[in-house]
Amino acid sequence: MKKIILLLITTYSLIANTLPKRVETTIRAINGNHIQLANSVPSGISGFIVHEYGNGLSAITHSIVTISNGEATILPYKAIRHKNIPTVKTEAKVNDRVILGNFYNNIMVIAPNEQTYSTITKRFKRNWIHPDSYAVQFMKEGRSEISLDSLKRFSIQNQIGLILLVDKKRIVIIDPISKKRIAEEPFQTPNQKAMNPFYSRFPQMDISSFGFSDIKLEEYYKSIKEIK
Repeated sequence: MKKIILLLITTYSLIANTLPKRVETTIRAINGNHIQLANSVPSGISGFIVHEYGNGLSAITHSIVTISNGEATILPYKAIRHKNIPTVKTEAKVNDRVILGNFYNNIMVIAPNEQTYSTITKRFKRNWIHPDSYAVQFMKEGRSEISLDSLKRFSIQNQIGLILLVDKKRIVIIDPISKKRIAEEPFQTPNQKAMNPFYSRFPQMDISSFGFSDIKLEEYYKSIKEIK
């Protein structure tokens, strides 16, 4: 019983204190494709720049990824692509708003089994995106193991801000848009048995129906080790 209580306390502390939240700041200075933010922000946080045109009009002009010491790299904004939506060509300017971690409340847990998944998600008010949805994309892509590229594509399509990768003794927190590790915290997995390539509510990750019967799924712990 003491071990269970300690596990719950540790898990609560992790989720409550470590997961980054949405942050707003502004651009202090610009040097080519690099900007200095008005606030210091940890590296690897994704976000975007918003320019105000006046008369209540504004638009997202660029994506950014923070580096360190309040610096960030400017990137083209590609989250929304449609032939009928014009491309915004406004350059980033000093005092433009910067919104970081806009979807950090939308989180997906990649876990080895249901018990571990439930331990993390049932105790906290977050918008948990079930890995079943990612499993469908995973099978359609005919993948044998998890990859950061695959997680990024899925996260952009579903507005997911954070991925939690659960290992045997830790949780790795990843921003899937920047493909960077944000943090890592100790976590004792209550059940280390793993469903390959990750936990989902499908009886098995049967990809034969998608025409990939010759693909061998990678073992869970080895798969996440390759992308951390």
